[in-house]
Amino acid sequence: MARKLHLASTAGQSGSMQRMSENTSESRRVTACVLIIGNEILSGRTQDTNLNHIASTLGTWGIQVREARTIPDIAETIISTLNEVRGKFDYIFTTGGIGPTHDDITAECIAAAFGVALVESPEIAERIRARPAPDDIMASRLRMARIPEGATLVENTTGGPQGFRMENVFVMAGIPMVMQAMLESLENVLERGPVIRSCSVTAPVGESQIADQLGAIQNRFPDVDIGSYPFFRKDRYGTSLVLRGTDANRLLEALEEVKDAISSAGAEPEEITGIV
Repeated sequence: MARKLHLASTAGQSGSMQRMSENTSESRRVTACVLIIGNEILSGRTQDTNLNHIASTLGTWGIQVREARTIPDIAETIISTLNEVRGKFDYIFTTGGIGPTHDDITAECIAAAFGVALVESPEIAERIRARPAPDDIMASRLRMARIPEGATLVENTTGGPQGFRMENVFVMAGIPMVMQAMLESLENVLERGPVIRSCSVTAPVGESQIADQLGAIQNRFPDVDIGSYPFFRKDRYGTSLVLRGTDANRLLEALEEVKDAISSAGAEPEEITGIV
């Protein structure tokens, strides 16, 4: 049996994790990688919506999603991918593969990646057994109580089985509503960095007409990410330009240069939005 575990979102966290959650790094970038696990995503049968929610939520917490991968329910792939990324990013978030069926293999793969045994969590098992079911169905449900030895739990406020955490890896359900509940429980647990801000402007010209100027501006503002997104609407071509960074003053300076570049191309900057 697993030793007594504590919910990652409650006072049961260690003092070091509580201190981490209370301190926001004003300069250090805090990064994350999302692993979306499931054959149903890769086949196109199910459309993933979890990445958008995770990235936008973490962004408001000052955690930048720098990479996301969608991988199949293949043990070797899950294990090798996890071991590759967990040393490259501050946090790893996985979704999918912790249900009651034969192809839900995420928990055992996490255990294998960390080189520990797979054990039954008494807390999760207790929650599962609270809903009576025939023996065969209960046996299937209890697959969801399996966690790597040494893991702590991630609360699930929907009332279903909890997720779990191994070091910097957070393992969550694939069902969007459940995943969102699990992620919400981590709000005051994770270390935070500076929040990314953004501003934007629309250029009523094709992006090739301002490409050189944009490249030069980007070189002058390496701390600002300048994204160029072409469109065709109302019978005309145009370019949406989005600037992202942590320093509001630098963003505004770069925005002014982008607006000047649009003007120099003989167009009028449109749909200008300030810092958000």
